[in-house]
Amino acid sequence: MGIMYYILSPFSWVLNLFYSLTQNYGVSLLLFAVVVKLILFPFSIKGKRGMIQMNMLSGKMQQLQKQYGKNPERYNQEMQKLYEKENVNPMSGCMWSLLPLCILIPLYAIIREPLHYMMGLTTDQIAQVAQVLDWQNVAVANGWATAAQVADGFTSAGYNQLFLSSLIHEGNVESIRQALEGAGNVFAINFEFLGLNLALVPTWKIWENFSMMNLGLLILVLVSVASGLVMMLVTTKTNQLNQNQPQNEQAKRTNRTMMIISPLMSLWIGFIMPAGLCLYWIANNLLSMVQEFVAGRILKKDYEAARIAAEQQEKEAREEEKRRKAEAAQERAHRLEEEKKNRGKKKPVKKKEEE
Repeated sequence: MGIMYYILSPFSWVLNLFYSLTQNYGVSLLLFAVVVKLILFPFSIKGKRGMIQMNMLSGKMQQLQKQYGKNPERYNQEMQKLYEKENVNPMSGCMWSLLPLCILIPLYAIIREPLHYMMGLTTDQIAQVAQVLDWQNVAVANGWATAAQVADGFTSAGYNQLFLSSLIHEGNVESIRQALEGAGNVFAINFEFLGLNLALVPTWKIWENFSMMNLGLLILVLVSVASGLVMMLVTTKTNQLNQNQPQNEQAKRTNRTMMIISPLMSLWIGFIMPAGLCLYWIANNLLSMVQEFVAGRILKKDYEAARIAAEQQEKEAREEEKRRKAEAAQERAHRLEEEKKNRGKKKPVKKKEEE
């Protein structure tokens, strides 16, 4: 077992616990998504607080940019002094925001590899299970794979473990345990959820082998993509409302790009990974929308303080601009007065001596 197995073991126990209670893989995934979101919620709050602190310093940072922008070394020194004075870590917002993503990516392995994480089997033992189940003939007979696709043999990575797990049932589980000589904790998993087999990989070519199952899996992928797009819209909108700040042009371009790229990536991944992952994404997207509203309520005072600070900085900036303009006008008036005085002075005329 690799180190990731032991790192992810607590999450595996949670998923196993939910399955033992519900006896349904789909319901277990939904409950699992809730627990993961609750665990990562404090980190999301920290990330948002870090971003609020950085937004509160934006006015002072712009002022330093104007003063020392042409001197990068001095500018960096002054920025560091500002961070120390305000007790702000410039990386806190990004760090706490990226941490949930760094945790979520390995968690997908638990969903994709139930034989390894839920049943505790090694790669060699998984190959034994594949041999006992005669997976090649089953896959070809059911149209889940072609003879060419199974020719290279079974691999434990990716969606293959979900497919293999779906072939385990009460009628063959005992023979598998005997072949493994009691190793691991092999059991039959119920992948049926709302009439769909979550262990199968959706296909967009439903006309080649049309069935209600393939149609349902296709709809699941589309719902996953749509929920991700709505989640991005909700997150962007709530951030704008809470921060009460208009987006600059660069931020708008970035959001527009993400609105195009993210759904396309979700669509592509949805057709190469098992349907169980799509169900998890849908749950995660819906929970993320709820999280945005809850975080907005929790951080209401922080956002209000940020708005007050932004208004104060704007007021100070206007006053500073007025003072600067007044000083410039006073300087011009003084210069004009000096020039006028100089023009009024007559130069002494030297009388020519008569010869």
